[in-house]
Amino acid sequence: MSKFKLSSLALLAGSIMSFSAFAAPEYTFKLHHMLPPMSMAHSQFLVPWAEKVEAESNGRIKIDVYPSMQLGGKPPQLFDQTRKGIVDLSWTVAGYTPGRFPKMTAFELPFVPGSAKATSMALQEYAEAEMQDEMKDVHVIALHTHAPGSFHSRNKVIKKLEDLKGMKVRAPNKIMSGGFSNVGANTVFLPVPQMPSALSKGVIDVAVLPFEVVLPLKIHELVKHHTQFKGAGLYTNTFIFSMNNKSYNSLPADLKKVIDDNSSIPLAGHIGEKFDSYEGYARKFAVDRGNSFDYIEGAEHARWVKAMAPVTKKWVEDMNDDGYDGQRLLDKTRALIKKYENR
Repeated sequence: MSKFKLSSLALLAGSIMSFSAFAAPEYTFKLHHMLPPMSMAHSQFLVPWAEKVEAESNGRIKIDVYPSMQLGGKPPQLFDQTRKGIVDLSWTVAGYTPGRFPKMTAFELPFVPGSAKATSMALQEYAEAEMQDEMKDVHVIALHTHAPGSFHSRNKVIKKLEDLKGMKVRAPNKIMSGGFSNVGANTVFLPVPQMPSALSKGVIDVAVLPFEVVLPLKIHELVKHHTQFKGAGLYTNTFIFSMNNKSYNSLPADLKKVIDDNSSIPLAGHIGEKFDSYEGYARKFAVDRGNSFDYIEGAEHARWVKAMAPVTKKWVEDMNDDGYDGQRLLDKTRALIKKYENR
């Protein structure tokens, strides 16, 4: 073969490779969420997930991630934005729409959650068996939880049950609102992005959050005291990472497989592990600031469990009234968390 032909073939091959590397994606999707770009969820979970899908699809899928509600609306609207196809994917807190996912709330009951990794994997397995009806309007990528939350108080130290009485406490979900009311707190429900303003203005005295959210919102700069629970976690929130059904179904089988390979229990466990590991990192910023830390454990922990037990009892009764077997669902929740904690 002549030198010219070899040269021409080399140029042609180079052109083909260059075209492949820069070819426009076949599918471009929008992923919307409520947290800022510096949040762990955005930088360590959602963006890497999008990049992994892009890489494994050889660039045929492109996912643009929009943090901080950049595409409009408010956090409680994210699930419906996905359901209606306003966006292709979203990541949101299930509890922002109370009453919509009743069976999922078993995981939000006081002193149910374990580590985020175990609880997230348990939730995903539970949902695949128990929540097909609640999730039918979207294509579920993964359900998960954050690490168990703690108290972050502006001025008052919280060491025992009585310390919460009369305080204005941000309730992370409807269930925990009932739990805090049971111990004499005045509860205020706020989406996460509103908390810094609420603390600075005295609308709330106590933010109830994992440290993973404390850091990006700079809550540790607005409070002086932190209280953590040793033993069963005080509470957790459940999250929905989902895709519009039409967007998913528009993909050919090989690209659906790329999405599926980055979904379900393995992804739920990966997300939970990220949340667990980030707690220690984020907590250090509050330590370095000189904030105080207290721990509820042993006999005092048992007092909190007993005080909030009526919330769980009422949840079982309400679920039974709605036609579900509440005790069965609660027992299954606890068993699945134990299963994954022991792995």
